[in-house]
Parts: sequence; structure tokens; C-alpha cells
Amino acid sequence: MTIFVLVPGMFTGAHVWQETADRLTAAGAVAHAVRLTGLDAALRPAGGDIDLETHIADVVEVIDSLGPTGRKLVLVGHDYGIHPALGAADRRAGRVDRIVYLDSGMPRNGVPAVAAVPDQSLRGRTAGTDGDTGSGDVLTPPATRAEWRRWGSTEGVPGPALDRLTAMAAPQPMGTLLQPLRLTGAVDPVPATGILCTGNGASIEMVQMMADRGDPTLRELADARVAFFELPTGHWPMLSVPAELADVLLRAAAGEGHGLAPADASEPPAHLRPFPLDVPEALRERHGNVDLYLPPGAEAPRPAVLFVHGGPVPADARPTPRDWPTLKGYAHCAAAGGAVAAVVDHRLHTLDDYERAAADVAAAMEQVRADPRVDADRAALWFFSGGGPISAPWLDAPPPWLRCLAATYPVLGPLPGWGLTDSRFDPARAVAHAGGLPVVLTRVGLETPAIAATVEGFLASAKECGADVDVVDVPHGHHAFETVDPTDESRDAVRRAMRAVLDRLGLSDTHHGFPIAG
Repeated sequence: MTIFVLVPGMFTGAHVWQETADRLTAAGAVAHAVRLTGLDAALRPAGGDIDLETHIADVVEVIDSLGPTGRKLVLVGHDYGIHPALGAADRRAGRVDRIVYLDSGMPRNGVPAVAAVPDQSLRGRTAGTDGDTGSGDVLTPPATRAEWRRWGSTEGVPGPALDRLTAMAAPQPMGTLLQPLRLTGAVDPVPATGILCTGNGASIEMVQMMADRGDPTLRELADARVAFFELPTGHWPMLSVPAELADVLLRAAAGEGHGLAPADASEPPAHLRPFPLDVPEALRERHGNVDLYLPPGAEAPRPAVLFVHGGPVPADARPTPRDWPTLKGYAHCAAAGGAVAAVVDHRLHTLDDYERAAADVAAAMEQVRADPRVDADRAALWFFSGGGPISAPWLDAPPPWLRCLAATYPVLGPLPGWGLTDSRFDPARAVAHAGGLPVVLTRVGLETPAIAATVEGFLASAKECGADVDVVDVPHGHHAFETVDPTDESRDAVRRAMRAVLDRLGLSDTHHGFPIAG
């Protein structure tokens, strides 16, 4: 028999676990929902500071109260709750058999929980950047249904449950967010399970992709002691799918789950596999963070296409995106079609970097247009994956020289778990101002649900305002289909998208050098 110790997240108390705990109990397990000091109605002191150590002590107390049961003990931390759960497991590592990260971040020694707050503006305010935030202060909880969405997707949560969540929400003691987590390393060998809520923007495929790109934190997740599950719901699965969550928790306790593929020297990660088209190589020049690919035999200035990679990509990832086969392949295609192609290494290293990444892209575009071999009045921008939000400023106010904007398996709206609330980076909103700017959108049929939802939201907005959007569908394609799915369907999609962009640059008569046929 398994004992589950359930630790709630920000603003919430033990009450959120009731339905899940009932189902675990009905399955023969034991469930203890932790009451966190200051957050639970039964433990709200009249005064005094409450910090992360207070909550760690709350969890340790529950573990100690169980005594030597001989049963498997699983600690489950939701959202912020993973911080006190992990801290308690470090102090009682010999008692804990598994830690479950329920749609949470990955806390690290010496890092406070505020680092995992999704909304960048809220992170700054929470961290006391105004100089007047002390450990005895509190963060006000959401007061309406809509406000909860700033902290995660509410997909699937019934209205009455969301109203109850709002009514019972408690202010979050600031000290719990500001005090760094202190770990001794005793918890490191404890097996772990991650439960990702796809409605909140996470997926196993996405984690694998980010680990492959070189994120050192995520690389550790390929350990045999780590497994993953997905739940097709938002950030509060204990309220939206309590039965499904209970089933997954039982399976996690039994050691089930999907493991990440470890790095294999004999097999390159997906983003470093070959481009699916055999394209003549163009002359490449490197200018700072921009690579130029020159079309063969060009005499007069030629139109330009600037390719913008996705991300976030770790700052120390090697090779950098401009040397990835997919970006190089698209650039060779554009050059073969008569355009000057450019690929920029921009600084989207974390989710807080969209503003500086957008500045990098704008500077790269000006650099390309200033090249005497480029027709400055005919240019296109082509965005990929997580680079999609950077397209919003160009949709908001398209300059006359921007003849086309392309996007391939893009993120076209803020993902719930990203905390990207800056409306400047919301293409679904910005497309209403695109006017006659042509958009070429490559959409994959096997996209991560949360990303697919942003694409559909963008298309709905585009239809409402009459924007010029040409959709290239890849029904059996995954995210990064060019190297993940090197099929005839994928090759045809690349050709169709490239022809559409070259046509809009006025290169209809010159892209005979581009491989039209297979």
C-alpha cells in the first residue's frame, strides 16, 4: 500500500486535493493533504513571518507523524508546493520513495521559488524590486476566475470549482517565495516523476526537445530514475480531472511512466538531423550574429529572407541555431530560389528574453537590408517555433518593404505556462493590424495541444479581420517535422511554403534553381 503526501501550490490549501485524495483512498492507498501555515484556514496565524522553511517544516511534520509504516511513501508537489516537498524530502530522504512534480518547475539549491513564478511582471513585483517588499508581506491571491489564468491554464476546471478555489484562496506569504531553497543533496538519488499538463503548455515531446538542445538542467531528466506522464488538462488537474490524476499518481508510485531518450553519440538529436531536401549549397558569409547565403549568379540586388529560430535555446548550446541543419537547409532553398537568405542567432535563452530577442531580429533585418546586394524594398521574415511571438511587432505595424511574413510550427499566442503576458508578443492580437501583409503559415497536424491552440486562435483572429493567410498543412507532421518526419509529405510542405514566400517576393520567374520536384 502506498502513502501519498500531497502538497498544494500557491494561494491554495489542503482542500484542493479532496477529490483526488478520495479516489486514491478508494483504490487502497493512503492520502494526506498537507496544511501549509498561512495558506490553510486551519493554520493562519495572527502574525509573524512565514517563509519556505515554515512550509518545509509543515511537510516534515506530516512525514514524521506517519511513523515507520513499512509502506511506500510518495511526495507530490503541485506548482509552488514542489519547493517545500523537495525540501522535506531532502531532510527525510530515507523515508521518501518517490517525488512527483505535478505541473511544477524544477527547484534548485539556493534558488527561491519566485524564480518559477510564471508572469515576468509579477516576478519582478514579488521579488520586491520596489524596495518595500519584506518577508512578512503577502502576495494577493486571484480575486476572479480570469485572474487565475495569470498563474496557469484553468482549462477543464468546472465553474463552481473555480469559484470555490477563488473563495478559499489565501494570500501567499512573501517569505515563502523569497527564501532560497536549501538542499544538502540527500534527495538526489530519490526517484522522480513529472506529470505535465499539456493544456498549460508542457509536453514530454517539448521537454525532450529542450533537453536535446543542451539545457543542462533538463539533460539530467534522462536518468533512468526519472519518468513522465501527460494529462490533457490545465494547471489544476486535481480540480479538472481528479480521477485521471489519481490513476496517474498510482502508476507513478508503481514506477511506470515515459523516460526521456538519453543523448546517443551514434544518433544525433532531432534538431541536428539532416534537412530532408537535397539543395545546392550557396556561398555563406558570416557577419557577427548573422549568416548570409548568396544566390548564384546574382548581379542586381536581390530580395532577402531572414530566418528566425525558435527557443528558448540555452546560451551555451553548441552548435548555435544558425548552424542547425533545418535553418541552413531553408536558407539554401531561399538562395537557390534567387533570394539573399539570412539566419540570425538571437538571444532568446529564457522566457524572459523576448524583448531583447526581438531587438536582435530587428537589428539583423536592418543589417541585411543595408547590404548592397539586397533589394531593401523587398524582404520577408520567417519565424519558427518559439520564435513566433517575435512576429507580433511586425504584424502590428508592417513596414512597406516587408512583403511577406512566414511562420512554421509557430507559437502564435502566449502559452499559459510561459507567463508571457506582454501583448507586444501576441501575434493572435497583432494580426488584426497586419493589413495586406501576406502570411504563409505552416501548420503541423501532430502539434503539441497548447501550441496548436495558439495557431487556431491566430487563424480565427485572421479570419475575423480578413488577413491574407496562406496555410500549408502537414497533417502527419510533428513539431520540427523537417528532421523528425523526413517524409514525402514533409518535403512537399517545405517546397510549398518556400514557393509561396518566393512568389510574394517577386521571384516567381527565378526560383527554377529551387528544387520544385522530389
